[in-house]
Amino acid sequence: MDFGLVLQTDPPATAVVELMRRAERRGFRYGWTFDSAVLWQEPFVIHSRILEHTERLIVGPMVTNPSTRTPEVTASTFATLNDMYGNRTVCGIGRGDSAMRVAGRSPNTLAALSESMRIIRDLAEGRETDVGGTPLRLPWVRDGRLPVWMAAYGPKALALAGREADGFILQLADPFLTEWMVKAVRGAAEEAGRDPSSVTVCVAAPAYVGDDLAHAREQCRWFGGMVGNHVADLVTRYGAHSGLVPEALTAYIERRQGYDYSHHGRAGNPSTDFVPDEIVDRFCLLGPAEAHVARLEELRALGVDQFAVYAMHDAKETTIDAYGERVIPTLTAAA
Repeated sequence: MDFGLVLQTDPPATAVVELMRRAERRGFRYGWTFDSAVLWQEPFVIHSRILEHTERLIVGPMVTNPSTRTPEVTASTFATLNDMYGNRTVCGIGRGDSAMRVAGRSPNTLAALSESMRIIRDLAEGRETDVGGTPLRLPWVRDGRLPVWMAAYGPKALALAGREADGFILQLADPFLTEWMVKAVRGAAEEAGRDPSSVTVCVAAPAYVGDDLAHAREQCRWFGGMVGNHVADLVTRYGAHSGLVPEALTAYIERRQGYDYSHHGRAGNPSTDFVPDEIVDRFCLLGPAEAHVARLEELRALGVDQFAVYAMHDAKETTIDAYGERVIPTLTAAA
């Protein structure tokens, strides 16, 4: 199992770079950042510094979207970073939540996401592709490689990820829901004639290592609210009891009263009071290192290839160090 670190690009950018360097030293292989241009600093500028100051870390957004930048601009950005630092990027992409809604726009359609994934991958890898009826190619790309990993929750999005994406990003760490969604993605891959095991599965969620469970819950409760934004979209589209989305995912948002993006992804978010302790415990990894190892072994058995640690809390350094000292080596030895 690989490990990633996920950060918001809050200023100063130097602090983000230093945490990524710390993570690489501790055995993390991936460095991810949020991508919401109004709420945080521009991630791709910071990605170049992370790549410059690390040796092996693979860097990307978790996640970008088809509209903040046009697909050809996104592709050129990735291709430039790869040309400079040797194919050390990955494109995490989704329909867009905070980046779109903060700017007063709706998340993208799945059709737009599908087209964008094709364009970004083709251009970044040096192939000619159709962009709105115009054939385009980046003539300076040589030996480019860009895996495109798609974030998804609902049945149609999961199917698209299985058919077309190189990887699947699931932003929660509940084993029951992970099993359901991984089966949906890999089933769609098989139906499309792909090798299901070729789709990399990345689970991303907050991890907080420590014995004070009540404090850890309060530091990570924001995550249930973030996931709740996507769940609310699913309930609107499919209904709360349609059978198309597991009730284990939809039931907890019944008391949701809206969402203030000015606190998005931050500990103490007042918009997440509706999130019960049970959901925090299911969606996140909390407690002593041994509890993290046990959950990760369970997730690995379900087909998870990477666990990406959301470190939006008051124990970033200690969590990175605990994973490097007691979690990553244990799982590596077990493998």
